[in-house]
Amino acid sequence: QVQLVESGGGLVQPGGSLRLSCTASGSPFAITHMGWYRQTPGKQREFAATITKDGTTNYAASVKGRSTIYRENAKNTVYLQMNSLEPEDSAVYYCHAVVWGLYGANYYWSQGTQVTVSS
Repeated sequence: QVQLVESGGGLVQPGGSLRLSCTASGSPFAITHMGWYRQTPGKQREFAATITKDGTTNYAASVKGRSTIYRENAKNTVYLQMNSLEPEDSAVYYCHAVVWGLYGANYYWSQGTQVTVSS
């Protein structure tokens, strides 16, 4: 129903910046939330940031103040601008989308993109 294509990961120096992007296709008009989770080996996938259909944003404490999530509705694309990156931000970042329908909500996930913060 929904496919998510993500890009923007890579290697960045401590204190540097990256911008992740995620584009939804299929039935993007049914999406109520889009955002990112991140995961490191041996840890649970943790929430990073999300934005609702009406533009309301939410951030995890670990990224708040350093990250901004925003969207371009015409392109069905959401962006996560990350600044002042630190080694602990290194993770695989997964874009997600929430789709509500007659049978409840479903989560969709991107393939993930690796973010590595290292000198």
